[in-house]
Amino acid sequence: MIPDNALKIALPPGRRWQALVRRADFLRLAASGMRRVTPGFIVQAAPRGDHPTPPLRIGFTASRKVGNAVARNRAKRRLRALADLVMADLPTALDYVLVARPDAVTRNFAQMAGELHQALKKLTSHPKALAR
Repeated sequence: MIPDNALKIALPPGRRWQALVRRADFLRLAASGMRRVTPGFIVQAAPRGDHPTPPLRIGFTASRKVGNAVARNRAKRRLRALADLVMADLPTALDYVLVARPDAVTRNFAQMAGELHQALKKLTSHPKALAR
């Protein structure tokens, strides 16, 4: 018999979400049409294809429009920190992708957190999100 704790997905300490890494997941979220644009980032969401079981799944991306490799990595670190702060208690019925924009590197972090909170509030009340 397999112990119950062996079935849990290993997450980094302090993280209550799992990172999306498959390209197909990013394309599915981009095609869903559920998105909110802010000056620092874009939030995309789509209903999960499988059964919505924990943990929450979030993807992060930053194109070369954001800047050089150092700027892109900094932008993604800031987006991961936002996810830790704001997104940890979201329902698991949706997958999310945060796409960095050039302002993600220099924008006020508290302001970005407020924008993410508002964007998520609108996305989770979207008719496609409620249809699940």
